[in-house]
Amino acid sequence: MARVLINIPREIHAGETITIRTLIQHGMESGYRPGADGNVVPRDILRRFTARFDDEPVFAAEFSPAIAANPFLSFTMVVAASGTLTLRWEGDNGFDQTETRRIAVA
Repeated sequence: MARVLINIPREIHAGETITIRTLIQHGMESGYRPGADGNVVPRDILRRFTARFDDEPVFAAEFSPAIAANPFLSFTMVVAASGTLTLRWEGDNGFDQTETRRIAVA
């Protein structure tokens, strides 16, 4: 499992637009760089990120080999009621990580 940081505002009111910030540790290898032995290092990148709130999609991103290592993402969403935020990263070589956080509306 990769280390993930997720930042959600502490106090949220119904109907408020909030900003979600997240960072995942992933080395990223473009598949174009030669290794120490002169052979190309195999590609290993994150390909897709999705965010769902109570099973409804709120944000998605597709990545390419140009994505930086340890990608940081920030997106906004409107929160009408309390629910569960599910964040999912998918990548090469079977990488698949999902994190969930409960969002409580005051």
